[in-house]
Amino acid sequence: MLNKQPASFFFTGIVKLVFYHEHVTYSMKQLFKKLFLGLPKVNGQPTASAIQKRIRNIRAIWNNEQDNDIGIEKLLRLFLALSQFLFAGIYIKEFFGRKNSSYQDLSMDFFVLVKVVLPLITLYYHWQNSHYLFALLLWFLFETLLYVPTLIFASDTFLRPRSYRRSMLLLFLNYSEIVLSFGVIYSRGNYLNQPLTHWYDPIYFSVVTFASIGYGDYYPVTATGKFLVSVQSAIFLTFIVLFINFFSNKVTNKGYFNHKE
Repeated sequence: MLNKQPASFFFTGIVKLVFYHEHVTYSMKQLFKKLFLGLPKVNGQPTASAIQKRIRNIRAIWNNEQDNDIGIEKLLRLFLALSQFLFAGIYIKEFFGRKNSSYQDLSMDFFVLVKVVLPLITLYYHWQNSHYLFALLLWFLFETLLYVPTLIFASDTFLRPRSYRRSMLLLFLNYSEIVLSFGVIYSRGNYLNQPLTHWYDPIYFSVVTFASIGYGDYYPVTATGKFLVSVQSAIFLTFIVLFINFFSNKVTNKGYFNHKE
């Protein structure tokens, strides 16, 4: 009896530990599901094909179903809608949307964060001279530069997002990605009056340029540098004039944000 009692206590403790571990694991899973996926009854249905939705949207623009646009306006809207097939975002939506809308949103959140973090890592570890990595950064940058105006001007058949706050947050991350990506571009050449010595210097110059401050410590002296600064300043003005007005309801369109289910 003296030998069996400690053994029974030992096995009882093991069983309790296993059940406790399973309970904690289940609670953690529920916690993360609640945090990242929300209510399963609300966001648990698979979404329609992102590719098919984009094709229907292109047809709607072509057939003037929402707006009777012609000429340059129609060409621009068709270009913006078609450009999404050149980038990764639509295919990520297509793949993860087969699960449900929450997984689709999470995948896009992760993708946007990757596009923000990648320029930082590139500058910190001095990888900007890698041609393949730089080409990838430019690909991501062009996707962002075309995707944001596409939502406003060329998404006739798309429903409004579930959350305007999420849209604003993603817009801020898109803005940050552009700033950091231009920092990588500046770090690859001798475009300024003095070298960019610290890894953060190109980010600093990009932020100052985007904010139209211009302290005078760094400024472009080559034609390429002046062109890059001009392009970045034009992008900044586009964000300020178009997108802030858009979110403050000063621009009215039959686009992505104005359709209701």
